[in-house]
Amino acid sequence: MITAATVYVFFATWCVPCRQEMPEIARLDREWRDRGVEFVLVSEDAPSTAVNVPAFVAKYGLEARVVIDSDSALADRYNPTAALPFIAEPWQLIAAYLVMAFAWATMSLGAINTILGLWFEEKRGLAISLALNGASFGGVVIVPGLVLIAGAWGFEAAMLAGAALILTLMVPIALTILGAPLPSLRAAGPATEAPGGKGQEGGPAVAWTRRRALRSLAFWSVAAPFAIAITSQAGFLVHQIAFLETTIGRYPAGIAVAITTSMAIVGRLVLGLAVCRIDQRMASTLSLASQAAALAVMIQASDATTLFAACAVYGFSVGNVITFPSLIIQREFEAAAFGMLIGLATGIGQFTYAFGPGLLGLVRDATGSYGAALGLCITLNLAAAGMVLRRPQAAGSAAR
Repeated sequence: MITAATVYVFFATWCVPCRQEMPEIARLDREWRDRGVEFVLVSEDAPSTAVNVPAFVAKYGLEARVVIDSDSALADRYNPTAALPFIAEPWQLIAAYLVMAFAWATMSLGAINTILGLWFEEKRGLAISLALNGASFGGVVIVPGLVLIAGAWGFEAAMLAGAALILTLMVPIALTILGAPLPSLRAAGPATEAPGGKGQEGGPAVAWTRRRALRSLAFWSVAAPFAIAITSQAGFLVHQIAFLETTIGRYPAGIAVAITTSMAIVGRLVLGLAVCRIDQRMASTLSLASQAAALAVMIQASDATTLFAACAVYGFSVGNVITFPSLIIQREFEAAAFGMLIGLATGIGQFTYAFGPGLLGLVRDATGSYGAALGLCITLNLAAAGMVLRRPQAAGSAAR
């Protein structure tokens, strides 16, 4: 028989699984209290939601000692959940992400577009759509898998499994497929050459440079709205599980992520097949507006079915939001400048969306819920939708 022990129960007032287990925690506390076992309820609520703890305790009839652990001191000591395996201090996490940033730069949208630009021209849109589906496939299979592993064997085991999978897949690919020789580069010229050397929109061909692009309204009409849109999208996707977990639980939230990324694959394939027959700016506006509508539904919904449906609508445009810039640049700018312009636009987008998750986190902590944070995403999406629809003067006649 246990004669003396302390059981720490970590919870948060907004955590759905925590609410579900509290009646059982209360029963175990009453049953084992006289046998020398002390239950300590440790609240991980932020200061903005810690005020709800007394009502939470009263609702479930909890008689155990309650500790507010807003600075996560007890969690770090007794219930560590480091973002990556073996990390124990914040500086180690920062250092790990700085190292990962170099790999991300060589595997992100800019790199994919630049590489495919050397191989494809007429079917570049479809090629990019198919290539980016690799990332979406990871969301369909890898993310739910890691969630299951983390739940069964812990987060450290999940991260180690992910690292092993990357090494197993990427090392052979890097040594074989990526080592193939590049095709011969075609002569520089407009994306769709018109008689007389005109660009796609009918303006004179321009020798693009980064400086010229940064002074061009035509370039910013693509770079700016999609930087804003991707900032919104990155913020939501990083917080998606945390947001949905409070309403439907962890494992349904993992399913929602799989639905989101599955629809991203469908959306990219549809776009790739129709890209040559649509107004890409109008399609971009409709995609961003549909995401805003889906987020609005998520704010109001509380049942899993509605949230799954909203995630499906949102996900349909996830892949397209990062694909549209390359397609618009291909259509409206000279082919010789494609790699430089898409790299510059991607760099601007990556700089801005790096602030997306942190910005949503600040809004969420300041307000105590995700309602205002998702409202911010809606505002950013609608602003981007309006901006991308405004067509500037012909891309080929940029300010010199």
